[in-house]
Amino acid sequence: MEITHINSQHELEKAFAIRQAVFVNEQGVSLEEEFDEYEELADHLLVCTEGQAVGTGRIRFVEKKAKLERICILDTHRKEGIGALIIKELETIALKQGYKHFTLHAQTHAKGFYEKLGYSSCSDMFMEEGIPHIIMEKKISRTTSK
Repeated sequence: MEITHINSQHELEKAFAIRQAVFVNEQGVSLEEEFDEYEELADHLLVCTEGQAVGTGRIRFVEKKAKLERICILDTHRKEGIGALIIKELETIALKQGYKHFTLHAQTHAKGFYEKLGYSSCSDMFMEEGIPHIIMEKKISRTTSK
C-alpha cells in the first residue's frame, strides 16, 4: 500500500474518480455537491495498492481547525486499514502545520470507525446530501505525539 500527497492533475483525477465512484455513484450525492470550490485550497491524498488507486481524502484548515473531508475507499478495498491510514496521514499533515484540533462530518454508520481513532461526537445527527451525518472532533494535547 502506498500513500501519495497529490501534486499533479493526473493524481487528482484519480482521487476524483474514487470520490465519484463512492459518493456519487454508490451513495447518490450530486456531482455538483461532491466537487466544490475548496478543491484547490485543500491538500489531497491518494492511496494505491498494487498500482490501483483505491482511496482518497483531503484536508483544509478552517478557523484554527484541521477539517478532514472526502475520505473514501472503493468498496472492493474496504476493511483493509486504508481509512485509518488516510486519517493518520491527514492528521500528520495538520500536526506539521501546527494544528492540534481536527474535525470532520462523519456519516453516522462510520461513527465507530472514527471513535477507534480517537474522535468524539460533538453534534446531533444532521442530513447532508440526504445522508445522516454527525460532527466529530479530536484534540491533541501538547504532550501527546498523536
